[in-house]
Amino acid sequence: MGGYSHGVEVRGGRTLYISGQIPERRDGQVPPDFEGQCEAVWNNIHEVLKASGMGFGNLVKVTTFLTHPDQAESNGMIRRRMIGDVRPALTVVVAQTLQTQWLLEIEAVAVKDG
Repeated sequence: MGGYSHGVEVRGGRTLYISGQIPERRDGQVPPDFEGQCEAVWNNIHEVLKASGMGFGNLVKVTTFLTHPDQAESNGMIRRRMIGDVRPALTVVVAQTLQTQWLLEIEAVAVKDG
């Protein structure tokens, strides 16, 4: 339930720590709605993963910062749609973001075998 693992063991490999990704698109625009912002964040995470020769399947830990608890259900649905059957360890926190227009921020850890 929830689409995450309670624990993920990693043995060896390269570790990538992905800084908190914000909902700003490459063109500098921030979508006005939560769904658009969530998709933008996951697209940004995907770009960082690709640049390191990884993909969503390499995610082992994801921390999501939401600005309101009512966003949790949509966040989970969008995450599952974006990353598929990947089940990283997961933490969701309700917090204030640095910019009031940002409705969420996500940081992650990925690992690629040796």
